[in-house]
Amino acid sequence: MNPNVKKTLLMYDRMVPRYTSYPTAPHFQMVENDAVYKQALRELPDILNASLYIHIPFCSQLCWYCGCNTKATRKYEPIEDYLDYLIREVHLLAPYVQTGHVLSNIHFGGGSPSMLKALDFENVMRVIKDAFSYRKDIDIAVEIDPREITRERILSYARAGVNRVSLGTQDFNEKTLKAVNREQPFELSRDTISWCRDAGIHQINMDLLYGLPFQTTTTMKETVYQALTLDPDRISLFGYAHVPWMKKHMRMIDEGALPNKNLRFDLFTVASNMLKANGYVQIGIDHFAKYNDPLVLAQKQGTMRRNFQGYTTDAADVLFGLGASSIGRVGENYVQNHPDMPLYKKAIDEGALPVKKWASMNKDDHIRADIIERIMCYFRVDLNDISKRYDVSLDMFKNDLLALDEYCQTGLVTYENNIITIHEDAYSMARLVASCFDAYFAPAQTVKRHAVAV
Repeated sequence: MNPNVKKTLLMYDRMVPRYTSYPTAPHFQMVENDAVYKQALRELPDILNASLYIHIPFCSQLCWYCGCNTKATRKYEPIEDYLDYLIREVHLLAPYVQTGHVLSNIHFGGGSPSMLKALDFENVMRVIKDAFSYRKDIDIAVEIDPREITRERILSYARAGVNRVSLGTQDFNEKTLKAVNREQPFELSRDTISWCRDAGIHQINMDLLYGLPFQTTTTMKETVYQALTLDPDRISLFGYAHVPWMKKHMRMIDEGALPNKNLRFDLFTVASNMLKANGYVQIGIDHFAKYNDPLVLAQKQGTMRRNFQGYTTDAADVLFGLGASSIGRVGENYVQNHPDMPLYKKAIDEGALPVKKWASMNKDDHIRADIIERIMCYFRVDLNDISKRYDVSLDMFKNDLLALDEYCQTGLVTYENNIITIHEDAYSMARLVASCFDAYFAPAQTVKRHAVAV
């Protein structure tokens, strides 16, 4: 990459949302009860495709880089208790989900869903399949911590219909992993993937992180090389967001060992170059997939989406969220469950859906959400098309385009014939460009809520 391009990108780097939704989660509003959620469920069309997200907010050991809603526990009793409430939530939601609402995707996230015992996982899946209609070719994905998985749990996934797993690998360098409280030998990931393939689960994702303590371009190359030997279908290359003012456990990380902005940029560059040189196609800002992966095809066809799980082929009309802190989308609304476990349980004990926050989208939100998703997915948006699609004047974007001009002046973003395009060398500016169209984003007020863009 041209050194001047790198210098420019780093100069403009700042904290902005990741745009896995719009409006983004910090702008959801508190609700007193589940009435608005139930009303939105009642107003859904009789027939639609649906997805289900299940959050398991437990892990065996807290990784110091983690930004998820989770709690470390060595005991299984809290998990058993939680699963009881999760199943009760399924039964509370099910009466509002019509038979014409057919599940096409189920995703278990966390925390660490792989903490569930084999029989417990199968029981949860049995309850879900009894409560909802689902497609025969349903996609079921589970996030896995290689440190705690067993062959028996993998076999339980296969029996329950799981066809994709995502490994939280993060890095293979011992010094780096020790510095973030996640010692995890390469062999654990290797064995996990081998067990999955033996069980008939062949769609394998891996998560890698850059920006961790003691990472160098050399260690990053070694980690990517080791990941390539495992031949995953997709690799996510996420940037670590160091936000100790929000996640207190991040204070355990030695800030002096974190890479500076220049090195952080180089870590992503060397990793992405290696992946592309080995046949992986870049998807959006941080995903890479084999050339024949459905995600690559969706990108080519313009059907790829971005949601809370990242980039996806999931085109479902509605997303139901289950579990503490889970987020769903129902009709014109986002809904988030209580992240606080006692409040989550209290609502269910009272026979209520455990909703805490809500965001109802108006026409302006829909327009901006469409623009932002196109920028995040394709690095390009035609405002002429947006204008026709929503029957609005281009004048409504006057202030947004004034904000965009700052980036156009770099030559890395162009605005010609009402079409915005981000140069290939500047894909990391996507979140910055998207923020120009975010009516809720106020940099001076939200600077400490988000991660840096580059």
